[in-house]
Amino acid sequence: MSASPVTLRNFWDQLPTPGRWLLCTTVFQVLGRGLTLPFTIIYLHEVRGFSLDVAGALMALIGAVALVLTPLAGWLTDHWGARRMVIIGSLAQSIGCSVLAFAETLPLAVVGIVFIGICNAGGWSAFNVLISSLVEGPVRMQYFGINFALINLGIGLGGVVGGIWADVDRPTTFTTIFLVDAACMLIPVALMLGPLRHVHGRSEAPDDGTDRAATTYLALLRRPGVAQLVMISLIFAFVGYGQMEGGFPAFARQVSEVSTRVIGWAFALNTLVIVLFQFFVLRRIQGHRRTRVMVVLAAMWALAWLALGLTQLVPGTVAAVVLVMGYHAVFAAGETMLQPTLPAITNDLAPPHLRGRYNALTAGAFQMGAIIGPLSAGFLLNHHLGVLFIAMLIAGCAVMAVSSVRLERRISPEVNGISAPVTAAPPVPSP
Repeated sequence: MSASPVTLRNFWDQLPTPGRWLLCTTVFQVLGRGLTLPFTIIYLHEVRGFSLDVAGALMALIGAVALVLTPLAGWLTDHWGARRMVIIGSLAQSIGCSVLAFAETLPLAVVGIVFIGICNAGGWSAFNVLISSLVEGPVRMQYFGINFALINLGIGLGGVVGGIWADVDRPTTFTTIFLVDAACMLIPVALMLGPLRHVHGRSEAPDDGTDRAATTYLALLRRPGVAQLVMISLIFAFVGYGQMEGGFPAFARQVSEVSTRVIGWAFALNTLVIVLFQFFVLRRIQGHRRTRVMVVLAAMWALAWLALGLTQLVPGTVAAVVLVMGYHAVFAAGETMLQPTLPAITNDLAPPHLRGRYNALTAGAFQMGAIIGPLSAGFLLNHHLGVLFIAMLIAGCAVMAVSSVRLERRISPEVNGISAPVTAAPPVPSP
C-alpha cells in the first residue's frame, strides 16, 4: 500500500481542529520574535553599550537558564500537560521582552534574559509535545515541517520590519520592537485559555509495573539512540541557531561590515527560501531516512558558513552584502530539512508518556549549544579571530554529519522515517 501523496489538502483534512488552531496562529505568535531575533546582540552591544564579550555572555545566559530548568520543565510537561507549560513559557517570554526593552543597566538586562531563558526551558519543547499529542504518523512530520515554514514566515516578516524600523542611533526604536514581541507572546496564552482550554497534551503512563527509576533522565540516556540524538541536538544548536542568532549578526556587523538593514533583509531572505521550498522538501524527503537528510543538511550549513567567511576578504562592499545574503539562503535551504527530521525522530522514538522528558533532553542539548555558541562567537570576534570562528563551525558541521550516521545504526527504520512494508496476507488453503 503506497502512502498518500503529500498535498496541502490531504494534510489539512487529516488535522484535528486543535491542530488547525495551532497552525493558523503560528505566524502571529512569532511575528514579534522576528522583530528582535536578528538584533538582540546588536541592541545589547551598540545601543546599551555592553562590550561584545558581555553581550555574548548575556545571549549565552538565555541558554544557561534554560539548561538548568529544562529537566524540571520536561518532568512538569509529562505530569501537568503541555498546555500549562506553553502558558507559563509564553508569559515568561512576554515579561522578559518587556524588561529587556528598558534594560539600560546590566542587572536589568540580566533579569529580562532570565525570563526569556525560562521560556526556552519549557515553552518551545512543550509546543512539540502538544503537537505530538494531537497528530501522529506521517502527518506529524508534515506538521513539524509546515509549522516551521510558518514560524519562519512570521520571523522573516518581523525581521524585515525590524531592519527598516530599528536604528542604533534611536534607542526608542528598539524599545518598541521588544514591546511588540512581548505583546505577540500573549497570543498563545489566549489560545490555551480559549479554544484549546480542553487540550492538556498529556499521556498517562502505562500500568505495567515499570520501575520509576527506569524513567529518570540518566536511564533514558541509556536507551538506544537517545544519547546520539542528544549529541546531534547539541551540535545542531552550536553550529546552527546558537550562531545564527548571536554569531552571525555580530560577524556581519564587525567583520563583514554590513548595515543592520542588510541583516534584516538577510533574515527575510531566509524566510522566503523556507516558505517557498519547505513543502517541496517535504515531498522529496518522504520515504527517505531522516538521518541521511541530516547529513545533507550538515553539508549545506558548512557551505553557508564558508560563504559568510569569505566576506572577510571584501568587508563593507557589495560583494560582502551578496555573500551575507547567500549565507542565509543556503542556511535556510538546510533548515527546511531540520524540522521534519530531528523533532520527528525525537517524538517517534519517545513513548507517549515520556515525550516531555525526551523533548527536554534534546531541548537541554540545544540550550547547551546556545550557551557555547554566543560565548565562543563573542570571544573569537572580540579578539579578531574570524577565520578561526568560521573554521570551528565548518568542523562542527562535519561532526554533525558523522553523528547522524551513527544515530542511524541505533534506531529502527520506522523511527527513521521508513515505513514498514505492508505484505499481503498468505492465501487460506482450500479444505
